[in-house]
This record gives sequence, C-alpha cells and structure tokens, in this order.
Amino acid sequence: MTEKDIAIEKYMKTLSLTREEAEQLWEDDNSDEILPEVAELTEKAKKNLKRQYEINPDKKRKTSTKERKVNTTKKFLLEKFAETLTNLGIAEMQTKTETEISFEYDNKKYTLKLTEHRPPKTKAE
Repeated sequence: MTEKDIAIEKYMKTLSLTREEAEQLWEDDNSDEILPEVAELTEKAKKNLKRQYEINPDKKRKTSTKERKVNTTKKFLLEKFAETLTNLGIAEMQTKTETEISFEYDNKKYTLKLTEHRPPKTKAE
C-alpha cells in the first residue's frame, strides 16, 4: 500500500467519506494547483501585512525627558555611612548618586550598595 492509499483509507475511516471524496481530499491537499479559496485567503493575508508598522528612518524618535526621583531616605543613610567611614580614617570615597559608596581600606577596594526593598504583596481574600 502506498502512502496515498494509507491516507485515503484514514480519511474514509476518520471523516466517514466515500472513496471518491477521500481521493478528492487527498488530491486537494497534495496538489500544487492553487484553489480559488486558497488564493482568496492568500490575498487577504497580503492585505493584512500592509498594516504592519515599519520604522521610518527619516523620522527620529523623541527621547524621554523623565527625571529621576531622588530617594531622600537612602541619601540620608549613605551620608551617615560616609561619616562613619570618614571616622574610620577612610578619606577617599566615591559616591554614585544615592545608591552606593566605593572606597579603599587596607589596600582592598570595597563597594557599599544600599537597596530599598518593596514591601511584600499581601494576598487578597
């Protein structure tokens, strides 16, 4: 039995088709001929492709002007840490906004980074 015959038998059993209907279905599925229904669906798909938004190289995107919020609590705490480090005799410190302090102690480099965690989410009942 060929692959075609096996497929036709399967169509007949699963779809309850006659031999002629199953053969026609197999021919439709495996032919290179473009059916009118397929041509119509292909044309419709091509029309929908034109809706895609493409990047226009001539039109430049505006950059965001959102200002960064300064966390005053973190800034206060890091200032206090910097005072403590100064009291320990560490003179050279580099601060990065209000998030971290980098310093050198005993010929080794350290970074103290402060992270404020969000409160845990409560489960709604």
